[in-house]
Amino acid sequence: MSKHVNSIWFLIGLQLLIYGVLITGTGVWELFYPPMQMTELAWTHPAIWWGAVLLVLGIFYVNRFRPAQVLKD
Repeated sequence: MSKHVNSIWFLIGLQLLIYGVLITGTGVWELFYPPMQMTELAWTHPAIWWGAVLLVLGIFYVNRFRPAQVLKD
């Protein structure tokens, strides 16, 4: 009988991926519908940058630690 266990890093990658999609989506939304109160550095669009970083990290972790990959190692 074989036990199948998901790596914690795979689950963290999924969480980073989901957060990246949500934060990037918020940043893109704010491009077209700016908030009423602008912050000092709003022109740098930090939500888009931060969301993109989370997306890249999430994709890396999901691909590196996906269950089929872990079983081969």
